[in-house]
Amino acid sequence: MIDRTRLTIATALVTLVAGGVGAALAVAATGSSGKTPNLSTTAGSSASYAYYRSMMGSLAGGSMMDGSYGAMTGPAGYRWMLGGASAPGWMSDGELPGSVMGDGTDPGRAMGALFAEAPGPRVSPAEATRLGDETPSGATVVASANRITFTDTSVRLVVLASPSMPAENFRIAGMVNPTIVVPSGAKVTAELVNADSDMAHGLVVTADGAASSPMPMMTAAPAFSGSTLWFLGETTSAGMHAGTFNFTASVPGTYQYLCPVPGHAQDGMAGSFVVAG
Repeated sequence: MIDRTRLTIATALVTLVAGGVGAALAVAATGSSGKTPNLSTTAGSSASYAYYRSMMGSLAGGSMMDGSYGAMTGPAGYRWMLGGASAPGWMSDGELPGSVMGDGTDPGRAMGALFAEAPGPRVSPAEATRLGDETPSGATVVASANRITFTDTSVRLVVLASPSMPAENFRIAGMVNPTIVVPSGAKVTAELVNADSDMAHGLVVTADGAASSPMPMMTAAPAFSGSTLWFLGETTSAGMHAGTFNFTASVPGTYQYLCPVPGHAQDGMAGSFVVAG
């Protein structure tokens, strides 16, 4: 028998996609040629995709595999959930209604629990602490200004999604939500580690001011191709989920990096990302 709470959560996540984008996502699932897209363009491995389909299908007794829910369990739905070059920016605005997630159900907790056992790299608590305090190679840190600056066009940094009262935050080079400055044209490699034991967290570099959105997963389009990892599952006994994404900071300007999980950016899980011209 399927747990009713988990079924409600799974159905709610499907509603976010199937109800939000409708036929557009169903078309996107096959692409303009009518063929299934190559999953190598996603941020996940084939093992991750297998887990995703198995988990989402079993929670709803297989009903998600049919009809309008097919888009959710197919390649396009998987890309939406885990990011990649085809991550969406198609919703102009939106707010997560209480009726979608059920009474008092936090979407971050729901997503964290559903993807807690997903395959992928893991980091120990001790390693996560070290990475969160480590100054990246080639970076200049000014703690008093809460700023980290890169001058080379090859940028590598680790971002720790850290639970903290009264709200979650990002920890980079020992600072909380610091301003990140990179030169125009920089090739950025970012590793995200979710150190939260009961919550999903993600990271997207997007337009300045996007943190005001209550639903960044549907409204915060990536500023650069590939500049997102929508979310990682919660920590388990196996360790903390980690994921890496890459993008080119090709256009000078001031952007934001934020957690796209509903409500997190509004609670302060965001910082400035500056591409110097």
